[in-house]
Amino acid sequence: MVNVWYPARDVWRHPRAEWMTAASLRALLESSGFDPDAVRAPLTAGHEGAPVRRAARRLPVVVYSHGAGSHRSDTTIAVQELASHGYAVVTVDHTYDGPVEFPDGRVTVREDAYDSTPWTYTRDVRFVLDQIGVLAAGGNPDVDRRPLPVGLGAALDPHRIGMFGWSKGGTATALTMGTDPRVRAGLSFDGPMLSQPRPTIDLDRPFMLMTAEYTRVTEPAVAEFWSHLRGWRLNVQAAGALHQSYGDNQWLVPQLARVIGMSDEELTGWIGTLDPARAVRIQQAYPLAFFDRHLRHRGHLLRGPSRSFPEVSFVA
Repeated sequence: MVNVWYPARDVWRHPRAEWMTAASLRALLESSGFDPDAVRAPLTAGHEGAPVRRAARRLPVVVYSHGAGSHRSDTTIAVQELASHGYAVVTVDHTYDGPVEFPDGRVTVREDAYDSTPWTYTRDVRFVLDQIGVLAAGGNPDVDRRPLPVGLGAALDPHRIGMFGWSKGGTATALTMGTDPRVRAGLSFDGPMLSQPRPTIDLDRPFMLMTAEYTRVTEPAVAEFWSHLRGWRLNVQAAGALHQSYGDNQWLVPQLARVIGMSDEELTGWIGTLDPARAVRIQQAYPLAFFDRHLRHRGHLLRGPSRSFPEVSFVA
């Protein structure tokens, strides 16, 4: 299952999209130890099936890969920001490594027998890249041949593709770039870079690390991967961030905490000390700046530390 996010028009004719389907959210809450009846899925800024807003040229494409046990909705904050600035963003569910609901109502969850290495994620993503090519050429890769949003295929630029991922998805981003030249720029949200074999091939394409717990000091695999980056590279880190801080949990868990009576100590264990509102701005600004620089050749935020983001340091 994938979602495709893009700049849209005539959105009032189309229903708002939920953050997750009800069945997927229930499975996610149960797997995380929360009461599945405590909350409902929030609505996103997206509208299902809306036609694509026409642009002067095709849209650059960014693919997203989630972390272990997670789901394709877990960085919707960053994804919506990219789409609102003229990107098509394809978010990928890795079936059997997290909650996924299919159109027929079938729900799959994480299974111990699943081959859960980042290389499996990479195989998933490379298949999705093939389907992006089908879409861009005017085809319909939907398995049920359901009608596509008006203008979708013609809007995608298969020659300007980036990728980012959180945790295992960050590792998968590195592996995908090492095996598939279609991905021109990669970004990792605190990826541990742990896999067998490791992502040790030299990369001459741009790559950025947004680290939190898996830093080059604490995780030798991250330091080793960094040493193989031969092109443009950057490592930034937000003070007070935990592994889950670069994602929607930073915004949603504090709201859940108020509903279920979570203690301040428990909440800090989930989101760290990085202020949620500031975390949202960081998630919006830095991925956008990265893909703008390397897929559109514009922007200046990544030239050095910014007074607008005092929490973010550039790690030499």
